[in-house]
Amino acid sequence: MLQEESDLSLIIAQIVQKLKGSNLYSQLERQAWGSWEKRILKSLNSMCTELSIPLARKRPVGEQKELLNKWNEMGTDEPDLSLFRPVYAPKDFLEVLINLRNPNYENGDSLSFRTHLGLIQIPLKVKDIPELKECFVELGLNTGQLGIDDSTQVPPELFENEHVRIGQKVLAEQDSAAAQQYIRQGSPTALRAELWALILNISSEPEDVLYYEQLKTNVIQHDLLVDSLIYKDVKLTASNDDYYFVFEDYLYQVLLCFSRDTSVLSHFAYNSASPPKSYIRGKLGLEEYAVFYPPNGVIPFHGFSMYVAPLCFLYHEPSKLYQIFREMYVRFFFRLHSISSHPSGIVSLCLLFETLLQTYLPQLFYHLREIGAQPLRISFKWMVRAFSGYLATDQLLLLWDRILGYNSLEILAVLAAAVFAFRAVNLMEVTSLAAAEAVLADLSTLKVMPLLQIFLFATVT
Repeated sequence: MLQEESDLSLIIAQIVQKLKGSNLYSQLERQAWGSWEKRILKSLNSMCTELSIPLARKRPVGEQKELLNKWNEMGTDEPDLSLFRPVYAPKDFLEVLINLRNPNYENGDSLSFRTHLGLIQIPLKVKDIPELKECFVELGLNTGQLGIDDSTQVPPELFENEHVRIGQKVLAEQDSAAAQQYIRQGSPTALRAELWALILNISSEPEDVLYYEQLKTNVIQHDLLVDSLIYKDVKLTASNDDYYFVFEDYLYQVLLCFSRDTSVLSHFAYNSASPPKSYIRGKLGLEEYAVFYPPNGVIPFHGFSMYVAPLCFLYHEPSKLYQIFREMYVRFFFRLHSISSHPSGIVSLCLLFETLLQTYLPQLFYHLREIGAQPLRISFKWMVRAFSGYLATDQLLLLWDRILGYNSLEILAVLAAAVFAFRAVNLMEVTSLAAAEAVLADLSTLKVMPLLQIFLFATVT
């Protein structure tokens, strides 16, 4: 038995190694990400040059004191950000993904993929609806769900009461795996913060609070160019959002500390990207004078602050909020803005979304394609932001329950397809991309769980 397992491990290792040496792996991940990374850094450097400001500088003592005094009310500060612009927006990133090609595919491989008429031209393996049903079995029509009012014979309040009782038991036992299984049916509002912390293995130990305070000290002492990008992003997104504007101060605190956190660099070990580097002035290209910039290796893009905003509803203690966000980022969110062949990576999610529409709603897919309204051009921004800022917060948290419960982002692509299915009648009447976007402009009244259930378990397959 042990010998068999050892042999199997060896075979898997060889396959992985072979894949890593293949054209698909290198073309899709390293080369594509490398050129995209260069574009981002060029944009950042040109901003430095245009505005005559450094990537980083030590704050004078007076400025340090001023920042420390207003740490809890940074939202009242109104710096002039008119000259700063986001380094990139989701639509820029989509153009990069649309242009990805696998040389093997061009040479005649993956003939079945030639029938794919979407924007993504990389033939990755994605699940069909029968496989998704198997994967998301707990979302079935006969299973009790939080977030559904009247789908089963059991009165919702009876299910909720029993579900809360079980949830309290899971928390009492501090069983992370049980919490993950439990949350697949949704989390009661009162238990969500504790359940998520249990699943993410976050505890408020004194050393965690101390670590957060050290990051804060670093923010107080040093000013980075990305700080202005963070300010700008919060002002452009969360500050204008009816749900999240009240959390503006929290967002600055968390994101400024995040940019200084070198422990975030560890996710690059299982990410195709490599952290961007800067060089000490006059030492360009000399590796011994290279430093990661920003220190966490993550350059924020337009909408980045919306990964943090919904968490502010659950956690009001800054160091706990910070830890939860950081763990959510290194487990999930980084995959939404990096190029990889991972099933939860944004390339696979785009392909899954397009494949579901083309396979199960072909009339709608072809109609939108014919009028120049490729569905992915509309849904991409939803998926990149994990629907944050698009759904009502209670619905968004129910969706994120399932991301944690299934340890997968695939549900984002399924929901995006379900939204198109739900609005299919209206979409069949539109004659332009602008009109299609108007039909799908407001998702704030949607109920996530019924949409997912109907699409997965009541769709003809």
